Amino acid sequence: MTKKSILTRTAGIAATALMLAWPSPLPATATDEPAKTPLTLEGAIHLVRENNPALKAAAEEITAADARITQSRSAWFPQISASAGYTWLDTVSKMSFGNSGEIQFMPNDNYDAKVTARATLLDFGKRGTNVNLAMSGKKTAEESLELARRELSFQTVQLFYGILFLRENLRVEEKEIAALNKALDYTTKRYQAGSATRFDVLSTEVRIAATRNRTLDIEHELRRSELTLRRLTGIAENTPLSLQGSFALTAKLPANSGLVAQAMEQRIELQLSRENERAAKLHRSLAMKQGVPVVTGSISYGVTNGYQPDINEIRNNVAAGLHLEIPLFTGFRTSAERQESNAMMRAATQRRIDTEEQVKTDVEDTIHAFQTASEKITTTEVQVQQAELAARHVRARYENGMATALDLLDTEAALSQAELARLQAAYAYVMSNYTLKRVTGEVFW
Repeated sequence: MTKKSILTRTAGIAATALMLAWPSPLPATATDEPAKTPLTLEGAIHLVRENNPALKAAAEEITAADARITQSRSAWFPQISASAGYTWLDTVSKMSFGNSGEIQFMPNDNYDAKVTARATLLDFGKRGTNVNLAMSGKKTAEESLELARRELSFQTVQLFYGILFLRENLRVEEKEIAALNKALDYTTKRYQAGSATRFDVLSTEVRIAATRNRTLDIEHELRRSELTLRRLTGIAENTPLSLQGSFALTAKLPANSGLVAQAMEQRIELQLSRENERAAKLHRSLAMKQGVPVVTGSISYGVTNGYQPDINEIRNNVAAGLHLEIPLFTGFRTSAERQESNAMMRAATQRRIDTEEQVKTDVEDTIHAFQTASEKITTTEVQVQQAELAARHVRARYENGMATALDLLDTEAALSQAELARLQAAYAYVMSNYTLKRVTGEVFW
Protein backbone atom coordinates (compact mmCIF):
# COMPACT_ATOMS: atom_id res chain seq x y z
CA MET A 1 0.00 0.00 0.00
CA THR A 2 1.41 3.43 -0.94
CA LYS A 3 2.08 6.27 1.50
CA LYS A 4 -0.71 8.25 -0.13
CA SER A 5 -3.33 5.55 0.43
CA ILE A 6 -2.17 4.97 4.01
CA LEU A 7 -2.32 8.68 4.84
CA THR A 8 -5.71 9.06 3.16
CA ARG A 9 -7.17 6.13 5.08
CA THR A 10 -5.82 7.19 8.46
CA ALA A 11 -6.77 10.82 7.88
CA GLY A 12 -10.35 9.80 7.13
CA ILE A 13 -10.60 7.75 10.32
CA ALA A 14 -9.02 10.55 12.38
CA ALA A 15 -11.22 13.26 10.90
CA THR A 16 -14.38 11.26 11.65
CA ALA A 17 -13.33 10.64 15.24
CA LEU A 18 -12.35 14.27 15.72
CA MET A 19 -15.70 15.52 14.46
CA LEU A 20 -17.43 13.24 16.95
CA ALA A 21 -15.16 14.33 19.79
CA TRP A 22 -15.17 18.08 19.10
CA PRO A 23 -18.16 19.09 16.98
CA SER A 24 -17.70 22.81 17.66
CA PRO A 25 -14.84 25.24 18.29
CA LEU A 26 -13.27 25.04 21.72
CA PRO A 27 -14.69 27.57 24.20
CA ALA A 28 -12.46 29.88 26.17
CA THR A 29 -12.15 29.35 29.91
CA ALA A 30 -14.72 30.90 32.18
CA THR A 31 -12.29 33.58 33.32
CA ASP A 32 -11.63 34.90 29.81
CA GLU A 33 -13.41 38.05 28.75
CA PRO A 34 -14.90 37.81 25.25
CA ALA A 35 -13.06 39.85 22.67
CA LYS A 36 -14.87 41.87 20.03
CA THR A 37 -13.21 39.88 17.27
CA PRO A 38 -11.93 36.36 18.12
CA LEU A 39 -8.41 35.71 16.88
CA THR A 40 -8.12 32.94 14.31
CA LEU A 41 -4.91 31.10 13.47
CA GLU A 42 -4.70 32.87 10.12
CA GLY A 43 -5.14 36.23 11.87
CA ALA A 44 -2.44 35.39 14.41
CA ILE A 45 0.06 34.49 11.68
CA HIS A 46 -0.81 37.70 9.84
CA LEU A 47 -0.12 39.75 12.98
CA VAL A 48 3.21 38.00 13.48
CA ARG A 49 4.31 38.76 9.92
CA GLU A 50 3.22 42.37 10.27
CA ASN A 51 4.54 43.19 13.76
CA ASN A 52 7.43 40.88 14.64
CA PRO A 53 10.73 42.82 15.01
CA ALA A 54 12.83 39.87 13.86
CA LEU A 55 11.06 39.85 10.49
CA LYS A 56 11.46 43.61 10.16
CA ALA A 57 15.19 43.22 10.84
CA ALA A 58 15.44 40.47 8.21
CA ALA A 59 13.67 42.74 5.71
CA GLU A 60 16.24 45.47 6.39
CA GLU A 61 18.98 42.92 5.65
CA ILE A 62 17.55 42.62 2.13
CA THR A 63 17.75 46.40 1.72
CA ALA A 64 21.37 46.32 2.89
CA ALA A 65 22.16 43.46 0.49
CA ASP A 66 20.62 45.41 -2.37
CA ALA A 67 22.87 48.36 -1.50
CA ARG A 68 25.90 46.03 -1.55
CA ILE A 69 25.00 45.04 -5.11
CA THR A 70 25.10 48.70 -6.12
CA GLN A 71 28.42 49.08 -4.34
CA SER A 72 29.96 46.15 -6.20
CA ARG A 73 28.65 47.42 -9.55
CA SER A 74 30.34 50.76 -8.96
CA ALA A 75 33.63 49.14 -10.00
CA TRP A 76 32.36 49.09 -13.60
CA PHE A 77 32.10 52.90 -13.67
CA PRO A 78 34.84 55.54 -13.71
CA GLN A 79 35.72 56.99 -10.33
CA ILE A 80 35.71 60.78 -10.71
CA SER A 81 37.26 63.08 -8.15
CA ALA A 82 38.17 66.77 -7.93
CA SER A 83 41.14 68.22 -6.10
CA ALA A 84 42.70 71.63 -5.50
CA GLY A 85 45.84 72.68 -3.71
CA TYR A 86 48.36 75.38 -2.98
CA THR A 87 52.06 74.84 -2.29
CA TRP A 88 54.65 77.44 -1.32
CA LEU A 89 58.25 76.52 -2.24
CA ASP A 90 61.52 78.00 -1.10
CA THR A 91 64.21 77.61 -2.36
CA VAL A 92 63.35 77.41 -6.06
CA SER A 93 65.61 76.85 -9.05
CA LYS A 94 67.17 80.05 -10.46
CA MET A 95 69.94 80.82 -12.97
CA SER A 96 71.79 83.92 -14.09
CA PHE A 97 73.13 84.56 -17.63
CA GLY A 98 75.72 87.35 -17.61
CA ASN A 99 74.14 90.74 -17.28
CA SER A 100 70.67 89.60 -18.38
CA GLY A 101 69.50 89.08 -14.85
CA GLU A 102 68.28 86.11 -12.90
CA ILE A 103 65.84 83.59 -14.41
CA GLN A 104 63.48 81.63 -12.06
CA PHE A 105 62.36 78.19 -13.34
CA MET A 106 59.48 77.58 -10.88
CA PRO A 107 57.26 79.86 -8.85
CA ASN A 108 57.26 80.16 -5.09
CA ASP A 109 53.44 80.08 -5.11
CA ASN A 110 52.14 76.97 -6.82
CA TYR A 111 48.40 76.50 -7.59
CA ASP A 112 46.78 73.34 -8.87
CA ALA A 113 43.14 72.35 -9.48
CA LYS A 114 41.96 69.37 -11.52
CA VAL A 115 39.25 66.80 -12.14
CA THR A 116 40.44 63.20 -12.53
CA ALA A 117 38.63 60.12 -13.84
CA ARG A 118 40.07 56.68 -13.10
CA ALA A 119 38.71 53.35 -14.31
CA THR A 120 39.70 49.69 -14.20
CA LEU A 121 40.09 48.56 -17.79
CA LEU A 122 40.96 44.90 -17.30
CA ASP A 123 40.86 42.66 -14.21
CA PHE A 124 40.06 39.26 -15.76
CA GLY A 125 36.53 39.01 -14.33
CA LYS A 126 37.11 40.05 -10.71
CA ARG A 127 34.47 42.78 -10.86
CA GLY A 128 31.88 40.44 -12.32
CA THR A 129 32.55 37.85 -9.62
CA ASN A 130 32.14 40.49 -6.91
CA VAL A 131 28.79 41.52 -8.40
CA ASN A 132 27.64 37.88 -8.49
CA LEU A 133 28.71 37.49 -4.86
CA ALA A 134 26.66 40.52 -3.86
CA MET A 135 23.64 39.19 -5.75
CA SER A 136 24.07 35.84 -4.02
CA GLY A 137 24.11 37.70 -0.71
CA LYS A 138 20.78 39.33 -1.55
CA LYS A 139 19.31 35.96 -2.51
CA THR A 140 20.51 34.56 0.81
CA ALA A 141 18.92 37.48 2.68
CA GLU A 142 15.61 36.93 0.87
CA GLU A 143 15.61 33.21 1.64
CA SER A 144 16.57 33.92 5.26
CA LEU A 145 13.57 36.25 5.56
CA GLU A 146 11.24 33.62 4.12
CA LEU A 147 12.71 30.98 6.42
CA ALA A 148 12.17 33.26 9.43
CA ARG A 149 8.58 33.86 8.33
CA ARG A 150 7.87 30.14 8.05
CA GLU A 151 9.54 29.31 11.35
CA LEU A 152 7.62 32.05 13.17
CA SER A 153 4.42 30.93 11.48
CA PHE A 154 4.97 27.38 12.72
CA GLN A 155 5.83 28.69 16.18
CA THR A 156 2.54 30.61 16.09
CA VAL A 157 0.70 27.41 15.17
CA GLN A 158 2.31 25.63 18.12
CA LEU A 159 1.40 28.43 20.51
CA PHE A 160 -2.13 28.83 19.14
CA TYR A 161 -3.07 25.17 19.42
CA GLY A 162 -1.01 24.82 22.59
CA ILE A 163 -3.18 27.47 24.24
CA LEU A 164 -6.34 25.73 23.03
CA PHE A 165 -4.97 22.44 24.36
CA LEU A 166 -4.13 23.92 27.77
CA ARG A 167 -7.52 25.60 28.06
CA GLU A 168 -9.27 22.35 27.22
CA ASN A 169 -6.95 20.56 29.64
CA LEU A 170 -8.07 22.97 32.33
CA ARG A 171 -11.68 22.14 31.50
CA VAL A 172 -10.95 18.42 31.98
CA GLU A 173 -9.25 19.06 35.32
CA GLU A 174 -12.09 21.33 36.48
CA LYS A 175 -14.56 18.64 35.51
CA GLU A 176 -12.65 16.13 37.63
CA ILE A 177 -12.53 18.57 40.56
CA ALA A 178 -16.30 19.07 40.31
CA ALA A 179 -16.85 15.31 40.35
CA LEU A 180 -14.47 14.90 43.31
CA ASN A 181 -16.17 17.71 45.23
CA LYS A 182 -19.50 16.00 44.70
CA ALA A 183 -17.97 12.76 45.95
CA LEU A 184 -16.50 14.61 48.93
CA ASP A 185 -19.90 15.99 49.90
CA TYR A 186 -21.47 12.56 49.73
CA THR A 187 -18.56 10.93 51.62
CA THR A 188 -18.74 13.59 54.33
CA LYS A 189 -22.44 12.91 54.82
CA ARG A 190 -21.76 9.19 55.04
CA TYR A 191 -18.94 9.85 57.53
CA GLN A 192 -21.26 11.95 59.67
CA ALA A 193 -23.83 9.17 59.47
CA GLY A 194 -21.21 6.63 60.54
CA SER A 195 -21.20 4.60 57.30
CA ALA A 196 -17.80 5.90 56.12
CA THR A 197 -14.43 6.42 57.75
CA ARG A 198 -12.29 9.50 58.21
CA PHE A 199 -9.78 7.88 55.85
CA ASP A 200 -12.35 7.96 53.04
CA VAL A 201 -12.82 11.71 53.54
CA LEU A 202 -9.09 12.38 53.68
CA SER A 203 -8.46 10.29 50.57
CA THR A 204 -10.98 12.35 48.62
CA GLU A 205 -9.51 15.64 49.90
CA VAL A 206 -6.00 14.51 48.87
CA ARG A 207 -7.22 13.68 45.35
CA ILE A 208 -8.84 17.14 45.10
CA ALA A 209 -5.63 18.84 46.30
CA ALA A 210 -3.52 16.89 43.78
CA THR A 211 -5.87 17.83 40.95
CA ARG A 212 -5.77 21.49 41.98
CA ASN A 213 -1.97 21.37 41.96
CA ARG A 214 -2.06 20.09 38.39
CA THR A 215 -4.49 22.88 37.55
CA LEU A 216 -2.07 25.48 38.93
CA ASP A 217 0.75 24.06 36.77
CA ILE A 218 -1.48 24.14 33.70
CA GLU A 219 -2.53 27.73 34.41
CA HIS A 220 1.12 28.74 34.73
CA GLU A 221 2.03 27.10 31.42
CA LEU A 222 -1.03 28.68 29.81
CA ARG A 223 0.07 32.10 31.07
CA ARG A 224 3.55 31.60 29.58
CA SER A 225 2.14 30.54 26.23
CA GLU A 226 -0.23 33.50 26.10
CA LEU A 227 2.59 35.94 26.92
CA THR A 228 4.75 34.45 24.15
CA LEU A 229 1.90 34.68 21.64
CA ARG A 230 1.28 38.30 22.62
CA ARG A 231 4.97 39.06 22.12
CA LEU A 232 5.04 37.50 18.66
CA THR A 233 1.81 39.09 17.47
CA GLY A 234 2.16 42.46 19.19
CA ILE A 235 -1.18 42.11 21.02
CA ALA A 236 -1.30 44.37 24.07
CA GLU A 237 -1.49 42.88 27.55
CA ASN A 238 -4.81 44.59 28.32
CA THR A 239 -6.45 43.14 25.18
CA PRO A 240 -8.45 39.94 25.83
CA LEU A 241 -6.92 36.96 24.06
CA SER A 242 -9.92 35.14 22.64
CA LEU A 243 -8.90 32.38 20.22
CA GLN A 244 -11.20 30.88 17.64
CA GLY A 245 -10.05 27.41 16.72
CA SER A 246 -10.87 23.73 16.89
CA PHE A 247 -9.17 20.36 16.89
CA ALA A 248 -11.78 19.11 14.40
CA LEU A 249 -9.40 19.40 11.47
CA THR A 250 -9.45 17.42 8.23
CA ALA A 251 -5.96 17.05 6.80
CA LYS A 252 -5.30 18.40 3.33
CA LEU A 253 -2.99 15.75 1.99
CA PRO A 254 -0.79 16.33 -1.06
CA ALA A 255 -2.19 15.32 -4.43
CA ASN A 256 0.63 12.81 -4.96
CA SER A 257 2.83 10.62 -2.83
CA GLY A 258 6.09 12.39 -3.70
CA LEU A 259 6.41 14.12 -0.34
CA VAL A 260 10.21 13.84 -0.25
CA ALA A 261 10.51 15.27 -3.76
CA GLN A 262 8.17 18.09 -2.77
CA ALA A 263 10.29 18.83 0.29
CA MET A 264 13.47 18.82 -1.81
CA GLU A 265 11.90 21.39 -4.10
CA GLN A 266 10.22 23.69 -1.57
CA ARG A 267 12.19 23.58 1.70
CA ILE A 268 13.83 26.95 2.26
CA GLU A 269 16.65 25.35 4.26
CA LEU A 270 17.71 23.43 1.16
CA GLN A 271 17.48 26.48 -1.07
CA LEU A 272 19.56 28.39 1.45
CA SER A 273 22.22 25.66 1.64
CA ARG A 274 22.43 25.55 -2.16
CA GLU A 275 22.82 29.31 -2.31
CA ASN A 276 25.57 29.14 0.32
CA GLU A 277 27.33 26.50 -1.79
CA ARG A 278 27.06 28.76 -4.84
CA ALA A 279 28.49 31.68 -2.85
CA ALA A 280 31.39 29.50 -1.71
CA LYS A 281 32.17 28.66 -5.34
CA LEU A 282 32.14 32.36 -6.20
CA HIS A 283 34.54 33.05 -3.33
CA ARG A 284 36.80 30.35 -4.70
CA SER A 285 36.65 31.86 -8.19
CA LEU A 286 37.52 35.27 -6.78
CA ALA A 287 40.43 33.83 -4.79
CA MET A 288 41.81 32.20 -7.93
CA LYS A 289 41.86 35.60 -9.64
CA GLN A 290 43.77 37.41 -6.90
CA GLY A 291 47.13 36.94 -8.64
CA VAL A 292 46.09 38.21 -12.10
CA PRO A 293 47.26 41.58 -13.51
CA VAL A 294 45.06 44.66 -13.27
CA VAL A 295 45.09 47.42 -15.87
CA THR A 296 43.74 50.83 -14.91
CA GLY A 297 43.52 54.08 -16.86
CA SER A 298 43.17 57.69 -15.79
CA ILE A 299 42.62 61.08 -17.36
CA SER A 300 42.57 64.47 -15.66
CA TYR A 301 41.89 68.04 -16.65
CA GLY A 302 42.71 71.11 -14.61
CA VAL A 303 44.59 74.37 -14.25
CA THR A 304 48.02 75.03 -12.77
CA ASN A 305 50.99 77.40 -12.99
CA GLY A 306 54.72 76.90 -13.26
CA TYR A 307 55.18 76.73 -17.03
CA GLN A 308 57.55 78.91 -19.06
CA PRO A 309 57.76 81.55 -20.23
CA ASP A 310 55.51 82.99 -17.48
CA ILE A 311 55.69 80.63 -14.53
CA ASN A 312 53.00 82.54 -12.59
CA GLU A 313 50.35 82.29 -15.30
CA ILE A 314 47.50 79.85 -14.64
CA ARG A 315 47.13 77.55 -17.63
CA ASN A 316 44.99 74.59 -18.68
CA ASN A 317 46.46 71.15 -18.06
CA VAL A 318 45.52 67.68 -19.41
CA ALA A 319 47.07 64.36 -18.36
CA ALA A 320 46.30 60.76 -19.28
CA GLY A 321 47.93 57.45 -18.42
CA LEU A 322 47.73 53.66 -18.15
CA HIS A 323 48.80 51.63 -15.15
CA LEU A 324 49.62 47.92 -15.08
CA GLU A 325 49.91 46.14 -11.74
CA ILE A 326 51.15 42.56 -11.53
CA PRO A 327 51.24 40.93 -8.07
CA LEU A 328 54.57 39.12 -7.75
CA PHE A 329 54.70 38.23 -4.06
CA THR A 330 52.01 38.84 -1.41
CA GLY A 331 53.56 37.08 1.55
CA PHE A 332 51.72 33.82 0.75
CA ARG A 333 48.37 35.62 1.22
CA THR A 334 47.05 34.64 -2.23
CA SER A 335 47.78 30.93 -1.80
CA ALA A 336 46.27 30.97 1.69
CA GLU A 337 43.09 32.63 0.35
CA ARG A 338 42.82 29.91 -2.29
CA GLN A 339 43.23 27.17 0.31
CA GLU A 340 40.61 28.81 2.50
CA SER A 341 38.11 29.17 -0.35
CA ASN A 342 38.57 25.53 -1.40
CA ALA A 343 37.95 24.35 2.16
CA MET A 344 34.88 26.58 2.54
CA MET A 345 33.46 25.28 -0.73
CA ARG A 346 33.87 21.67 0.40
CA ALA A 347 32.30 22.53 3.76
CA ALA A 348 29.31 24.17 2.04
CA THR A 349 28.83 21.06 -0.09
CA GLN A 350 28.83 18.81 2.96
CA ARG A 351 26.33 21.08 4.73
CA ARG A 352 24.04 20.88 1.70
CA ILE A 353 24.26 17.07 1.71
CA ASP A 354 23.54 16.99 5.44
CA THR A 355 20.52 19.27 4.97
CA GLU A 356 19.17 17.02 2.22
CA GLU A 357 19.47 13.96 4.48
CA GLN A 358 17.81 15.86 7.34
CA VAL A 359 14.91 16.85 5.10
CA LYS A 360 14.35 13.23 4.08
CA THR A 361 14.42 12.15 7.73
CA ASP A 362 11.98 14.90 8.72
CA VAL A 363 9.47 13.80 6.10
CA GLU A 364 9.65 10.11 7.02
CA ASP A 365 9.41 10.85 10.75
CA THR A 366 6.45 13.20 10.30
CA ILE A 367 4.57 10.69 8.14
CA HIS A 368 4.95 8.08 10.87
CA ALA A 369 3.90 10.57 13.57
CA PHE A 370 0.88 11.53 11.48
CA GLN A 371 -0.19 7.90 11.10
CA THR A 372 0.33 7.23 14.81
CA ALA A 373 -1.70 10.25 15.86
CA SER A 374 -4.49 9.26 13.47
CA GLU A 375 -4.72 5.78 14.95
CA LYS A 376 -4.67 7.11 18.52
CA ILE A 377 -7.75 9.21 17.79
CA THR A 378 -9.86 6.09 17.40
CA THR A 379 -8.38 4.16 20.34
CA THR A 380 -8.67 7.05 22.81
CA GLU A 381 -12.31 7.65 21.82
CA VAL A 382 -13.08 4.04 22.78
CA GLN A 383 -11.22 4.52 26.07
CA VAL A 384 -13.27 7.60 26.92
CA GLN A 385 -16.54 5.81 26.22
CA GLN A 386 -15.49 2.89 28.43
CA ALA A 387 -14.28 5.21 31.22
CA GLU A 388 -17.56 7.20 31.17
CA LEU A 389 -19.59 4.01 31.43
CA ALA A 390 -17.41 2.72 34.27
CA ALA A 391 -17.71 6.04 36.13
CA ARG A 392 -21.52 5.98 35.94
CA HIS A 393 -21.63 2.44 37.28
CA VAL A 394 -19.21 3.09 40.17
CA ARG A 395 -21.02 6.31 41.15
CA ALA A 396 -24.29 4.42 41.36
CA ARG A 397 -22.69 1.58 43.31
CA TYR A 398 -20.98 3.99 45.69
CA GLU A 399 -24.23 5.81 46.42
CA ASN A 400 -25.78 2.42 47.21
CA GLY A 401 -22.89 1.43 49.46
CA MET A 402 -21.65 -1.28 47.11
CA ALA A 403 -18.29 0.39 46.23
CA THR A 404 -15.59 2.00 48.33
CA ALA A 405 -14.45 5.60 48.18
CA LEU A 406 -11.15 4.40 46.70
CA ASP A 407 -13.04 2.70 43.86
CA LEU A 408 -14.86 5.96 43.13
CA LEU A 409 -11.67 8.04 43.19
CA ASP A 410 -9.82 5.63 40.92
CA THR A 411 -12.70 5.63 38.45
CA GLU A 412 -12.92 9.42 38.34
CA ALA A 413 -9.14 9.61 37.81
CA ALA A 414 -9.35 7.02 35.01
CA LEU A 415 -12.08 9.05 33.28
CA SER A 416 -10.02 12.22 33.52
CA GLN A 417 -6.95 10.44 32.15
CA ALA A 418 -8.94 8.99 29.24
CA GLU A 419 -10.35 12.41 28.32
CA LEU A 420 -6.87 13.91 28.56
CA ALA A 421 -5.45 11.13 26.37
CA ARG A 422 -8.13 11.85 23.76
CA LEU A 423 -7.27 15.55 23.93
CA GLN A 424 -3.54 14.83 23.56
CA ALA A 425 -4.22 12.57 20.58
CA ALA A 426 -6.25 15.31 18.90
CA TYR A 427 -3.52 17.86 19.60
CA ALA A 428 -0.84 15.52 18.25
CA TYR A 429 -2.94 14.90 15.14
CA VAL A 430 -3.39 18.61 14.42
CA MET A 431 0.29 19.38 15.04
CA SER A 432 1.36 16.43 12.86
CA ASN A 433 -0.75 17.87 10.07
CA TYR A 434 0.96 21.26 10.31
CA THR A 435 4.36 19.64 10.81
CA LEU A 436 3.82 17.70 7.58
CA LYS A 437 3.18 20.99 5.81
CA ARG A 438 6.29 22.46 7.39
CA VAL A 439 8.67 19.62 6.49
CA THR A 440 7.42 19.54 2.88
CA GLY A 441 7.90 23.29 2.50
CA GLU A 442 4.21 24.15 2.16
CA VAL A 443 3.29 27.73 3.06
CA PHE A 444 0.61 27.98 5.76
CA TRP A 445 -0.86 31.33 4.64
